[in-house]
Amino acid sequence: MSAAATAGPLAEPPAARRRAEKNRTRERILDAAVVAFAEQGYEGTSLATVAQSVGLSQPGVLHHFRSKRGLLMAVLERRDQIDRIRFGMDSVDGRDVLDHLADLMTHNATVPGMVQSFSVLTGESAAENHTAHDHFTRRYAGLRSHFAKMLTGAQERGEIRPEADCAAAATEIIAMMDGLQLQWLHAPQEVDMVTVFRSFLDRLRADPNET
Repeated sequence: MSAAATAGPLAEPPAARRRAEKNRTRERILDAAVVAFAEQGYEGTSLATVAQSVGLSQPGVLHHFRSKRGLLMAVLERRDQIDRIRFGMDSVDGRDVLDHLADLMTHNATVPGMVQSFSVLTGESAAENHTAHDHFTRRYAGLRSHFAKMLTGAQERGEIRPEADCAAAATEIIAMMDGLQLQWLHAPQEVDMVTVFRSFLDRLRADPNET
């Protein structure tokens, strides 16, 4: 019997197996980095720590991510993906969007390390020559468009105040989230970002008692 016959017609080619293993390793690194950055922040996390947690050497991590900053960028993209799934941001609209945004802010209050890493990189990336500049430019444009569309739909159903400018409200929501998180990082005992953010969102809602 030939080797091909022994392997069977559905056997995975060696090149495909290597790609699959590489992808699995990359996912393991990302998962470990998400936890590390959330718990220790960007500055407090070393590549060696991430590497050790997944059984790799530091050069092994750099084989998949060219630098610590590149790893952070991938982690932030992964965080956005996880948050969209966790809070159903791609499948809800109207008032649900406001409720899910409030839930997201509540969650962020439990991961100060990740919030700190995000805030630092967001500020740094404002420079046009920064590695993450295009990423955040696209990210904010996408968020503004998505939120404006969802708010407009809710407004048409009478769930958002009729006089609200939905495009402006979308920008305000993002500004409130990022700004409150920054103030909270500086004074966590003084700034109750979750309560303040929920109060802001409530002001966007239509009064059900009004006709």
